[in-house]
Amino acid sequence: MSTHIAIRRQHRKRLAVTAIMGVLAVTGCSMARVTRTARVEIQEEIGFTITEKARISGKVRAEYGSALDLLEQGQHEQGIELLRRITEEAPELSAPRIDLGIAFHWIGDLESAETNLQKALELNPDHPIVHNELGIVYRKTGRFAEARDSYEKALVVYPGFHFARRNLAILCDVYLADLACAIENYQAYLDAVPEDNEVTIWITDLRNRADQ
Repeated sequence: MSTHIAIRRQHRKRLAVTAIMGVLAVTGCSMARVTRTARVEIQEEIGFTITEKARISGKVRAEYGSALDLLEQGQHEQGIELLRRITEEAPELSAPRIDLGIAFHWIGDLESAETNLQKALELNPDHPIVHNELGIVYRKTGRFAEARDSYEKALVVYPGFHFARRNLAILCDVYLADLACAIENYQAYLDAVPEDNEVTIWITDLRNRADQ
């Protein structure tokens, strides 16, 4: 028996960017294929929701939930192995690819992280989380222009994606020495997260340097 699965990945203002949320809505059906491309829904007050609908087996659905549980419990190797199997059984789904990329990033395997995030991007070219995660990988591997492009693509899809905004500001500040870009994006980030005192200090320092 197969089930119809809607995978919704929600980004909200107080969630860490690498936090994984899977909300599964199930109805009866058959065939193991994606029925439509993932849809990004913007809710300005809370963030965005990405819905991906596919027809997959109940076994794959259960394994996906188990993989997320393993990752949240810090059992990265086990979670990665289970996600590998899911991506083989349901290659049309981008969500497990994203989780696999993030998990590889967590254990320091940036090459495998990039490979899986790129595959997710092929499935869903406008996925803001993928663009942001790729930006982090590019920055860590010294490809700063690519990192900037990736963060900016995430912000084109969702300008309120404050994690991507903060990452872009840090890139411009620390790695590109682009003070105008850093100040602009730190300020946009602070507009969304005004209680971040660390960034408040950073932007004050940048403005002092810019005035010198």
